[in-house]
Amino acid sequence: MYYKFSGFTQKLTGTWAADAYSPQGLRPVVSTEAPPIIFATPTKLSSDFTAYDYAGKNKVPELQKFFQKSDGVPIHLKRGLPDQMLYRTTMALTLGGTIYCLIALYMASQPRNK
Repeated sequence: MYYKFSGFTQKLTGTWAADAYSPQGLRPVVSTEAPPIIFATPTKLSSDFTAYDYAGKNKVPELQKFFQKSDGVPIHLKRGLPDQMLYRTTMALTLGGTIYCLIALYMASQPRNK
């Protein structure tokens, strides 16, 4: 009987002679030919795509100018009302969660009355 070391179980396991004589991880050379095409439809090459395949124009330069303008407004509030609403909602939820945690800790620290 032939044995080889199993990387999965970390023990010696029974095996065939061909597997026992091949060091683990090394196998006979596989042919370098490309496998046959499975699907009938051809694939597009990367050179077939244009650089601007999406709909719309590049807004990054305009947004960079807008956000880099020094007008005294913090960066997280630059877009006006939507940013203010998001900021205030986040702050309210943070404060509410903090107060809730403090109340829960206070209630957990008090002994129960029997």
